Amino acid sequence: MTISPAAWRCSNFWTSSERHPGRSQLHNDRRTNRSRSRPAVSPRERYRAQVQAEIKQHAWQQIATTGVSALSLKAIAKHLGMSGPALYRYFASRDDLITALIRDAYRSLADAVRQAYDSGADIAALAHVVRAWALSDPHRYLLIYGTPVPGYQAPADTVAMSQEIMSVLIAAHRKAGVPSPETPFAAHLDSHRHWSPDPTAPAAVLRQAMTFWTRLHGVLSLELAGHFTGMGIDVALLYADEVDSLLHQNLGRFR
Repeated sequence: MTISPAAWRCSNFWTSSERHPGRSQLHNDRRTNRSRSRPAVSPRERYRAQVQAEIKQHAWQQIATTGVSALSLKAIAKHLGMSGPALYRYFASRDDLITALIRDAYRSLADAVRQAYDSGADIAALAHVVRAWALSDPHRYLLIYGTPVPGYQAPADTVAMSQEIMSVLIAAHRKAGVPSPETPFAAHLDSHRHWSPDPTAPAAVLRQAMTFWTRLHGVLSLELAGHFTGMGIDVALLYADEVDSLLHQNLGRFR
């Protein structure tokens, strides 16, 4: 029997409350405050969200087996015991489903990076947060940073989500506050900063953040695509060495 996410959370809450009776009132107070600030979710909406989650779960399984280009809503519907038209009530097309998966992936990474930064993570720590996130689900990482899906055009809101990640990297480099030498690319960025979520960031900081982003994703993409297989090297050490190289090159010994 499949247990819905809502039912699991409910059972987990009561188990926790029985172990720690003193926490139940505080938990109830928090639940009451949250319920006042957002509208109630109807049973129909909860059911729809549960079915969408199951569809996405099977989509990830299919992507892991056959790749995103071969993603088939009909195959997912058959696996779930649904008709094709019934599934289309939840996702109107393959592209709609891919978009939902991309949004989930970007949201997960943006939240992980933001939470780490807000908890005091420095640039080196953020780099390892990104790698840990990528290794936890390589297909999720490759969906947003790997080969583009033929014929698919991502909506604008996914670009905004990706900018949340860059915003944290820019903030972390700006917070470090260590000057870096002017370069031709930094001068170029000074007049090509429309992509930056922080329009006031110095060009040198933008260069640091972008260099950090491109070089680390380069290592991660090669690692997850299997290009280091057979070389016998410790990729974790390679990644750490690349992080150290970036820190010394761009920021000096600020750690």
